This record gives sequence, C-alpha cells and structure tokens, in this order.
Amino acid sequence: MKKWLAMLAAASCVLSFAVQAADAPAKKAPTAQQQKMTTCNAEAKTKALKGDERKAFMKECLSKKKEAPAAAAGTQQDKMKSCNAEAKTKALKGDERKAFMKGCLAKAA
Repeated sequence: MKKWLAMLAAASCVLSFAVQAADAPAKKAPTAQQQKMTTCNAEAKTKALKGDERKAFMKECLSKKKEAPAAAAGTQQDKMKSCNAEAKTKALKGDERKAFMKGCLAKAA
C-alpha cells in the first residue's frame, strides 16, 4: 500500500510539472528590426569595430533598406563569418548551433 501511495505521489508530481511546462508561453519570433540589429551587431563584432567607428557602422547598417537577396547575401565566406559571429553571441553549442548555422547559411541562398 505504501509503495502505491509513493508511486501515485511521484506520478502526480511529474504530471503537474508536465502541465506547467505545456502552459509556458512560446517564445515570440524576433521582429524584422530585431533581426537586423542582431545581424548588424554580429557583423560589427566580426569586423572588430569599436567606439565611434562602431557607432557609425551600426547607424549605416540599421538604416539600410532591404537589398535584393543576391546582393544582400554577399560572398559565402562573408555570410559564414556573420553566421559564426551571431552563433557565438547567442552562445550556441552542439546540435543547436548546427541547426542555427544551417538555417542562417540557407538564408544566403
């Protein structure tokens, strides 16, 4: 009887945690401006810009209109640097990093 009560208590704890996890709100996708900020920050970091030089770069980068996909992609090497810097700022590791890099580099195509 005690074993049944212990198992029942453990099962109810597990179920309550599962219900709470399911009720947690999903993370919102970043807005276009937030994505642009992330990309510009990653590019500035890749170029190792500091101070006024970084401010000027960020101002120009954030004010740019969306370019045509082929022109925006740049070279594959530039895109790889940008994606790597962004993955590093997000502190991604393992499979999460691989998935991010795959998606990031696919945007270049």
